[in-house]
Amino acid sequence: MARFMNHESKKPNLLQAEGIFMIDLIVHFLVLGFVIFMLAETLPGMHVKSYGTAVLVAFVYSLINITLGTVLKILGIPFILLTLGLFLLVINTMLLWLTDKLMDSFEIDSMGVTFMAAIVITIADTILGRIL
Repeated sequence: MARFMNHESKKPNLLQAEGIFMIDLIVHFLVLGFVIFMLAETLPGMHVKSYGTAVLVAFVYSLINITLGTVLKILGIPFILLTLGLFLLVINTMLLWLTDKLMDSFEIDSMGVTFMAAIVITIADTILGRIL
């Protein structure tokens, strides 16, 4: 909270808070794009044209995750509880597959590669969410 305080009036500075949020969001997309780019470079069967495309994939995947992912996670609560959270990987794999189908410059060859990439992206996204 001290990051957002206006020292003269001791009130939160909302413009500064919004600016820091935007910077965190941009850094999140850039780092997640880097993770996706490195996955494409090292994981056979995953292809992305460039780092810029990987950042765009991170953005599209995040939008799908926020919208459709939220609905699927709410509807899948019983399965998530029964599998002790492992069903979340199935949901994230499906969301990554959907991202692949929506973008021509991003391609994953098989569902197995999609599952492995979804695991790494989920871990990276979780860590980024806790750090930023």
